[in-house]
Amino acid sequence: MNNRVVVTGMGMVTPLGLDASSTWQKLINGESGVDYITQYDPAITETKIAAEVKGFDPTQYLDRKESRHMDRFVQFAVVAALQAVNQAGLKNIPSEETGVVIGVGIGGLNTLLTQYDVLREKGADRVSPFLIPMMIPDMASGQVSITLGAKGPNFCTSSACASGSDAIGEAYEIIKRGETAVMIAGGAESVITPIAVAGFNSARALSTRNNEPKKASRPFDAERDGFIIGEGAAVLILESLAHAEKRGAPILAEIVGYGATSDAFHITQPANGGEGGARAMKAALKEAGMKPGEISYINAHGTSTPLNDKNETMAIKSVFEKEAYNVPISSTKSMTGHLLGAAGSLEAAICILAIQNGIIPPTVNLTTPDPECDLDYVPNTARMATVSTALSNVFGFGGHNSTLIFRRYEGRT
Repeated sequence: MNNRVVVTGMGMVTPLGLDASSTWQKLINGESGVDYITQYDPAITETKIAAEVKGFDPTQYLDRKESRHMDRFVQFAVVAALQAVNQAGLKNIPSEETGVVIGVGIGGLNTLLTQYDVLREKGADRVSPFLIPMMIPDMASGQVSITLGAKGPNFCTSSACASGSDAIGEAYEIIKRGETAVMIAGGAESVITPIAVAGFNSARALSTRNNEPKKASRPFDAERDGFIIGEGAAVLILESLAHAEKRGAPILAEIVGYGATSDAFHITQPANGGEGGARAMKAALKEAGMKPGEISYINAHGTSTPLNDKNETMAIKSVFEKEAYNVPISSTKSMTGHLLGAAGSLEAAICILAIQNGIIPPTVNLTTPDPECDLDYVPNTARMATVSTALSNVFGFGGHNSTLIFRRYEGRT
């Protein structure tokens, strides 16, 4: 079986807003969600800035008691899933035909640290019985399934920064094979903690441009010095085209390609020339039956780290050849920060919004061009354009590479 797969709903909780519309508006306005860390005293870490979700109150969406038994990343996932289901008009989910895949890179680090303090200060018998079910990465998909009554396949993808993208890709493949009619898929993450920031600092991965938070994330710029850690969630509703048509669902876009590869090279650095990422793009294009010149927009991984941006540029050039200079590319991490396990799902949703609205979000803070990054990165200002197809790249620690391709839905052909 080779079912066509469409997207019928999306939900977001991001550093730019608590839903898709507010996030999108700030993206196209070129606004940054980066600021000084408030979740702990940043004096203890070298990096003192992050892209935090602001004003989020889980009790506005969830039962107070139930929300207390969810780590912050799980709360984000459930709220984004509720938004997505609402947009899709899935009031009565076909329970046994609906699955859930939520990608998570790290999981409940907040809960683990809090309960470790309890262990040290009060003893083992005072550790919460909810520690494990709050901490484990799969509980985002588990709680979404419980909340919505989805009884189909239910699992977590964990492939570092590629987790959210792989979740969508695997959900797409499940529907293509005819195993389910509906999949709730995306990513979630919330690890803005002293240990995570200190760890990324020790790996020399984070920006230390502490005096200019809004300008710190600067993908493809010659003065980039590392990524900005972010948090949040984005969730999509995927359906078989036949199922969506039968219930008269709104079709936001069609997913037509997914490619996943491994660098098999290094625990943190991309393979030389971005060859692993290039293979992921080629695989996605092959599955979509498309040529590089048919891509209208690329949402780049674009982390603002020296090696990643250079190697992704090289990967795009190797796949797109002369067309590489004609396709507009942007890194929305320049505004959202890097949502780690949720990055791929958020950027997939942004690709769909670009298709729907005919607007390409900018790469902000691109003021000093890097000679080695010489493509069209849509610097600083959003661009009106006809976006019929969009490609999203996500590359992660451990050599994980994931590419998704979305196309405007124009009916059956």
